Amino acid sequence: MKLLLCVVCALVSLSSATVFFQEQFDDDWAERWVNSEHKDDLGKFKLSAGKFYNDAEKDKGIQTSQDAKFYALSSKFDSFSNEGKDLVIQFAVKHEQKIDCGGGYVKVFPGDLDQTDMHGDSPYNIMFGPDICGPGTKKVHVIFNYKGKNLLTKKDIRCKDDEFTHLYTLIVRPDNTYEVRIDNKEVQKGNLEDDWDFLPPKKIKDPEAKKPEDWDEREKIDDPDDTKPDDYDKPEFIPDPDAEKPEDWDDEMDGEWEPPTINNPEYQGEWKPKQIDNPDYKGKWVHPEIDNPEYEADESLYSYKDFGVIGFDLWQVKSGTIFDNVLITDDVAEAEKQADELWKPTKDGEKKMKDKQDEDERKKREEEEKKRKEEEGEEGDEEEEEDEFGMNMDDLEGYEEGDDVLPDEMPEGDAEDAEEAEEETQKKDEL
Repeated sequence: MKLLLCVVCALVSLSSATVFFQEQFDDDWAERWVNSEHKDDLGKFKLSAGKFYNDAEKDKGIQTSQDAKFYALSSKFDSFSNEGKDLVIQFAVKHEQKIDCGGGYVKVFPGDLDQTDMHGDSPYNIMFGPDICGPGTKKVHVIFNYKGKNLLTKKDIRCKDDEFTHLYTLIVRPDNTYEVRIDNKEVQKGNLEDDWDFLPPKKIKDPEAKKPEDWDEREKIDDPDDTKPDDYDKPEFIPDPDAEKPEDWDDEMDGEWEPPTINNPEYQGEWKPKQIDNPDYKGKWVHPEIDNPEYEADESLYSYKDFGVIGFDLWQVKSGTIFDNVLITDDVAEAEKQADELWKPTKDGEKKMKDKQDEDERKKREEEEKKRKEEEGEEGDEEEEEDEFGMNMDDLEGYEEGDDVLPDEMPEGDAEDAEEAEEETQKKDEL
């Protein structure tokens, strides 16, 4: 009977699970998404699997295609409230361009958003995902809108900054707890009230309380019975006893001579009395706290009455980011299933393809470098040193020792100089 009850409960649980939005970006994706017209120079998305992937068709997502642009794109779905159930927001991001500055997050809006006028100040419920700008900003944003204010998390959640596809998952539960996963692994979790400033603090310092005037917080005090020794005051520097007045020192011209100073070995520093325990020490005074009259508990911090639109509202300096496999559901198991079926194969396949591309590129560079060196070597072999008459070894080929090696086409002036030099040499030999 107990087993049957468990099976029935499991079936009820499965039947109640709902996928509110799902997008895997096929060829007709643009029919389901609306470009904002708030600005006339917004960046355009294109369908692409990128330069490396596992499956050329299944791994297609929408890719930012223009540098230094704002992007504003959204898709509508049937409105729902997450009251009393889990909320899961999940999507894949691939910064194939090795992004230097730009967003990779999504915003989930109420259903009444004017999609054609979506912009950076459009009110949203939740903003979630990676944001990178230089070495100082590499974070995962988790921002909740509460009573008209956008609240940033107090915790630092670091995002991935490589060029591969990563899966980002936000889980918000009805008990006001949350969990952030990257690549289906937990990277942060906690309580909404603790990690965001939804509510004022439960306790505040009592405005009526003041530290008593006779409250002594000194743990140690000077020993009143300790006195400075009579011979304690020694100067820090003394004249060098080994210094001698230079023989050429002229008092009238140079002034009265004074020996240089050196550190005094007997100097003990500034005297201070020794410390003893303070008999009046009461410890550090702690300001008493009282209940904050402005605090009011809210058990529904997690809950929103209306989700109806998801959008990419981004700025990117260097384009190339690919978004894929967007999911909004109340079923954590469904998100995990899609992580296994969609993201995991992509992760493994694109890594394999990228490694092969890198290896091929490395071999190509090595072959080009080898060819360049060989060509330089051949040119070096052909260049031979010329003699004083501008002749190389090819010019001397076929001549025997003692033969006239003057070139037939030698310029007239050079030929005469060469003949005179030869005659002069012969005269010297005869002498």
